[in-house]
Amino acid sequence: MRYTGPKVRLSRRAGVPLTRKAVRYFEQRPYPPGEHGRKTNRRNTGDYGLRLMEKQKLRWYYDVSERQLRRYWDLAVRKSGASGTELVTLLETRLASLVLRSGLAPSIYAARQYVNHGHIAVDGQKVDIPSYLVKPGQVISVRERSRRMQPFVAASEGVYADERTAPYISVELSDLRFTLLQRPEREQIAIPVDEQLVVEFYSR
Repeated sequence: MRYTGPKVRLSRRAGVPLTRKAVRYFEQRPYPPGEHGRKTNRRNTGDYGLRLMEKQKLRWYYDVSERQLRRYWDLAVRKSGASGTELVTLLETRLASLVLRSGLAPSIYAARQYVNHGHIAVDGQKVDIPSYLVKPGQVISVRERSRRMQPFVAASEGVYADERTAPYISVELSDLRFTLLQRPEREQIAIPVDEQLVVEFYSR
């Protein structure tokens, strides 16, 4: 199941801020949530616990269920590249992930909702599946009927955009559209996860 509770709690459990909003909260309370959070020593976590946490961080960062992540792992190991790299690349090319990365949404949760509610089109056709895997050359845009909604007006003004655009996408925020230029390289994907530990978790 996907986690539907307070998102900042996930960042505190993970030990790193997983969303923009969580950065400020995490700075104030950089320890795990709960009654004994202040007394928790992350350094004492065993090997299994470290691998499990990296896997969970990857799940939470991309807002996918355990079943979905396992399915992506199964796809990744069938590819010719390094399994960890392929896993991250698959997650990064999900439609919801790219909507976030382009600056059209303030968080992965909002991006998922925008797609689910039919506000996003791929090559001019509505796609309401957040897990849709975008291919290089495809153009993603906000549908015409949704462009006057406040979140998309804000997006067109660059409110949600990162300081630097990911090099594998070409973004036209004023027109609420972007294009995936190429499959992302691992070093181009800025996520606070050590995917090698995820590989070790699934390979145990």
